[in-house]
Amino acid sequence: MLTLSQVRPLVCLVALPCMAKTKKKGNKKMEYQDILYEVRDAAAWIIINREDKYNAFRGQTCEELINALNKAAWDKSIASIVLTGAGDKAFSTGGDQSAHDGGYDGRGIIGLPVEELQSTIRDVPKPVIARVNGFAIGGGNVLVTVCDMAIASEKAVFGQVGPKVGSVDPGFGTALLARIVGEKKAREIWMLCRRYQAQEALDMGLVNCVVSHDKLDEEVEKWCSEIEALSPTAISIAKKSFNMDSESIRGISGLGMQALSLFYDTVESKEGVKAFLEKRKPNFRK
Repeated sequence: MLTLSQVRPLVCLVALPCMAKTKKKGNKKMEYQDILYEVRDAAAWIIINREDKYNAFRGQTCEELINALNKAAWDKSIASIVLTGAGDKAFSTGGDQSAHDGGYDGRGIIGLPVEELQSTIRDVPKPVIARVNGFAIGGGNVLVTVCDMAIASEKAVFGQVGPKVGSVDPGFGTALLARIVGEKKAREIWMLCRRYQAQEALDMGLVNCVVSHDKLDEEVEKWCSEIEALSPTAISIAKKSFNMDSESIRGISGLGMQALSLFYDTVESKEGVKAFLEKRKPNFRK
């Protein structure tokens, strides 16, 4: 039988590798192709740089956004994160349909790590502000919904398009949207696929502020400056406590994405994508 003095060194030998495994790893470096990452004062600006695609995102875009969000999250010099799209036409129009044929071109249940992207926006311990400079349609509208705050140009246009192309965002895009704009309004947004101007988005509570297009950056920078002056720990605790009230939606999203992956294999869903790419009205009931 081993004595206590013999056991103690063995315990230490076993424990040390375990401690090494729990050591926090840094964010993996990545060369960005689809986004731009800029630091302006104490704010990290993450810009979807696919202007020719109306800043629609593909698998690579999502990977880069997740990486950039984590990069900003653990940089102590960063107080806030601004998420936006390049150019003046679009914030984002969601998943790139040209990269979608029964599934997108990346990893994840539907070929996009969109669940992880949405969760990362919620999980980073800093406020994420959507700078909405144009169209925020489909998955772009969901990104606005998930961000902590949103500042919109008077040119911004919001709405859902999923049912037009045989798709849906069955999680934060539906359940969280209902908490923000109300149950009836959220159902209208999804079941009619209408477009909403910036002032309408403000009236329903989807955005915090609407300004003239030429004042958009100035207003965003003003909000970022105000955040910089506040306690980062207090803000991170406040953000986490807000999120806890709607955390169950993450589970709804996981289940919903499983259903969506099966839906993408159907004739109905494929007709939606095909019609979109052919620029014609889909025939879902043939």
